[in-house]
Amino acid sequence: QVQLVESGGGLVQAGGSLRLSCAVSGRTGSIDAMGWFRQAPGKEREFVAAIRWSGGSEYYEESVKGRFTISRDNAKNTVYLQMNSLKPEDTAVYYCAATYYGRSYSNRNEYGYWGQGTQVTVSS
Repeated sequence: QVQLVESGGGLVQAGGSLRLSCAVSGRTGSIDAMGWFRQAPGKEREFVAAIRWSGGSEYYEESVKGRFTISRDNAKNTVYLQMNSLKPEDTAVYYCAATYYGRSYSNRNEYGYWGQGTQVTVSS
């Protein structure tokens, strides 16, 4: 079992930055990858970014490439999502997720463990 706790959300103006954190505990040694997803009101939960827990390979949704950076600190068992040049359309609840075995890291169904989410609101 893995437990995930997100933090770092908030209200920011367009063009601003936020860094989200996801504290990971439990059976971290079995994690294959960590992902960030987001869900806006009335929309489905969508992929944002993912990172291999051991190897560090990164994956991004097209609309966040060049603006968002995912990283992890294995010593602290924490995954981060640095979000720059934020836009109003980035407004959503952001969730981190863990998978023990993933084939398609952008597919939310590959992830078995989820945090409670943190709200990000970008004002125009």
